[in-house]
Amino acid sequence: MSELDWQKSSFSGDDANCVEVRVGVGLVELRESDDGNVILHTTLASFADLLNTIKSGELDDHA
Repeated sequence: MSELDWQKSSFSGDDANCVEVRVGVGLVELRESDDGNVILHTTLASFADLLNTIKSGELDDHA
């Protein structure tokens, strides 16, 4: 995967720090835009579960 594969949310402003994501075969990688050296790796299924949990509001009490 190349540097060009990283995507950030369209809701992020030009100067906003945000989480960037890139997807490979069976793998999702996450990093903060202001610290690209630290990369978290997870499976597509685990990432989908996380997104579904966020969208359902289950984590709202933790924000």
